[in-house]
Amino acid sequence: MNPSLQGYVAAVLDDPRVDVQALAADLAAVDRLFADNTTLRTALSDTAVAAGPRRAVLAELLAGRVSDVARRAAAFAVGAVGASEVPAAIHWLALRAHQAAEGQVMPESVLGHQASRERVGGFAAALFEEVPPAELEEVEDELFRFARTVDATPALRRVLTDRDVPVEARLGVVDELLAGKVRPTTLRLVDYVLVGGRPRDTVGILDWLVEETARARGWRVARVRAAAEIDEAERERLTRSLSELAGTPVELQVTVDPSLLAGVVVQIGDLHVEASVRGRLQVLREHMASPEWERTGFGAASGAAGEGRNGRGGARHGRDEGMHADG
Repeated sequence: MNPSLQGYVAAVLDDPRVDVQALAADLAAVDRLFADNTTLRTALSDTAVAAGPRRAVLAELLAGRVSDVARRAAAFAVGAVGASEVPAAIHWLALRAHQAAEGQVMPESVLGHQASRERVGGFAAALFEEVPPAELEEVEDELFRFARTVDATPALRRVLTDRDVPVEARLGVVDELLAGKVRPTTLRLVDYVLVGGRPRDTVGILDWLVEETARARGWRVARVRAAAEIDEAERERLTRSLSELAGTPVELQVTVDPSLLAGVVVQIGDLHVEASVRGRLQVLREHMASPEWERTGFGAASGAAGEGRNGRGGARHGRDEGMHADG
């Protein structure tokens, strides 16, 4: 199964606040929904649908029907795997929750270098869903400082990176060093680096996790440019929609930009959502300037008219000038 999904589920099942019995029942219901509803299964297995929209659709569908933790887990699952693997991921998720509810202990399997990092990343993603951005900054700093401590302390590094040292012993060393001195989120992350990562890559995974935490801070902030002021009701709707799209709660940072004419432009990390009138006009203008448009009857007619008035060079100049004026 997908390593990031393995890590995510490990974090959920490790959370003492989660009612595993109820979670298993909810996820079994979601699994039955996929098995019985051909339309839903086909829609979320469509390779033309990107991971973000898949997650948003399922999260919206399950809202109010299952617990929030089950809804988030199912949404994460459909976004973590390829479209063709979605039904299998949901079934695996339900099975894993059932095994945990039955008291079965499922040790983490040995994975390769990159896969083990992805598994730790999935664990972190589950934790980050409930951590405010300000706390994430502190978690990032604590991870960084612990990584530097391990790297600069040969005896500590030898213990934590020795695969022959039982994981329980390595966890004991970490807990003795960090318990009560760092945030609980930081301690859980470091512990899982030892459980879900590769021993010899411990320092590397810690450094990589620092970068992932910084990236998560960026994803938690949605930078919104709006053509006009957004009222409180609109903020709530936009926050809810963007949270579903990003797969994690987001905070809005809104600036007003009248040049957009209407609508909004949203940036969440690497995700860019263009929903402004100016943006649509620009896309239309670029399409009309494309070779494909020029080969159509309308493009040819327009070009001919322009050539009749100003010659080919004049028509080309007029189009370029219009694009330049817009920005």
